[in-house]
Amino acid sequence: MDTPEKEFPPSWEKIAEEAQRALRERPSVSIRTRLILGFLAWFVLSLTIAVFSMINVSQIQDKLRFLESAQNYTFEIQQARRFEKNFFLYRTNLDDALEHVHNAREILKNNGEEMIRVVGGHNYATMQTQLKQYENLLKNIKEIEKQNPSPVLQLMESELRKYGGEMVTVANQFLTKERELVNSMLALSHKIPLVFLFLLILLIIFLAYFIANQMLAPLNRMMATTTRIAEGDFTPIMPRRRYNDEFSKLGMALNHMMLQLVRRQEQLVQAHKLKAVGTLTAGVAHELNNPLNNIILTSSALMEEYKEVSDEEREEMINDLLGEADRAQKIVRKLLDFARESEMETEAIEVEDLINRTLALASNPIKLAKIKVKGEIHSDIPQVYGDRQQLIQVFLNIILNALDAMPKGGELTISIYNTQDRENVAIAFTDTGLGIPQHKLRDIFDPFYTSKRSGKGTGLGLSVSLGIVEKHGGEIKVSSQVNQGSTFTVLLPAAKIPANMP
Repeated sequence: MDTPEKEFPPSWEKIAEEAQRALRERPSVSIRTRLILGFLAWFVLSLTIAVFSMINVSQIQDKLRFLESAQNYTFEIQQARRFEKNFFLYRTNLDDALEHVHNAREILKNNGEEMIRVVGGHNYATMQTQLKQYENLLKNIKEIEKQNPSPVLQLMESELRKYGGEMVTVANQFLTKERELVNSMLALSHKIPLVFLFLLILLIIFLAYFIANQMLAPLNRMMATTTRIAEGDFTPIMPRRRYNDEFSKLGMALNHMMLQLVRRQEQLVQAHKLKAVGTLTAGVAHELNNPLNNIILTSSALMEEYKEVSDEEREEMINDLLGEADRAQKIVRKLLDFARESEMETEAIEVEDLINRTLALASNPIKLAKIKVKGEIHSDIPQVYGDRQQLIQVFLNIILNALDAMPKGGELTISIYNTQDRENVAIAFTDTGLGIPQHKLRDIFDPFYTSKRSGKGTGLGLSVSLGIVEKHGGEIKVSSQVNQGSTFTVLLPAAKIPANMP
């Protein structure tokens, strides 16, 4: 991509401004705020689970204490029932039964609040009533037993057993119920770590999604944006979310940078255009100045001394005028060849034939320069498609430049070979001349650049040659060392042989 010559539509700045406004007008929700809210939600969730666990443990402790009290209460009732049976069998241990009933009443009294919290006030009152009635019956039996009325004792025995059985049944029901509650609460407490682990996994998934979607994806997008900026694509970043965050601010900064780059680039394009025009104008003025001065001087001399000079001198002066005019015409023609594209007449050409024709054209200059020409042609060289005359012009320019680089004579080696991928035919011109300094290699294809002394070159030869080769889809490579020589390698695409040909 030739970035400096890229033109941008007039509406580009308007698009960039709209993108900036769209990014700026989104509600602001920063990444920091979202992270804080996320961790706050996690803290609240963890605190809730911790409080719930503490409450559950506290309730289990209450239940365990109640179970202990209930078991003691049940034990005292059962002991009282055992001594009750002994009394009716052997008429003994009634006081022991009363003692155990008294112990049961103390248990109910000392653990009243806890039992009320667990079994409720109504059930607690029922337990007290039953225990009171059972104790009263035992006391009555004790009083009656002193008088020894057996029928009455038998009647009270059945009633006593009824109340005693109800007390044991109620106590066992509460014990069974509370054990089930304790077991369920213990099972729940065992599930809490699993629930916490599940929520932790959900949090990890959420954080992974958040990092990938909220941070890595915008970061990758910004990296892709910097890549396309480096390639010369200054399309502004448009908003993709309903809110803006730190990445939105980064996008706005990049948009601003691209806007400034576009403006600077447009200024550079105009500067390059002005520089090119100035270079062309200076080159044309410099190159045309010498022949025009000679024409003016010769014309003035001819006009002033027309009658005094001989016919031979006048003819010589006219020939000078024609020669300088032809020289100026050649400069203009080369300039036009550089500035405009001419139509090519392409055909399949043998590279060796092109070299032979070029050497034939340059035979006299080669002899006068005392240059020895060597050829190295590899086997299986394919043809190239191109304009015969234009390619001869390219090779002739390179050969003449090589002659100028060897003022005291030397050797010119022309090698023709295939590139490694066999996609191109390479024609290398290697001389043993003065060479080109490394810092000047990048300038030799610039228009009007020349290292020859004034009047010996226009500086358009290599520029025109490069333009011709590039129109053929090729390129020119240069390598050089001072006082050792230079190598100009012309790469031309090889002609493809149709599949149906032998």
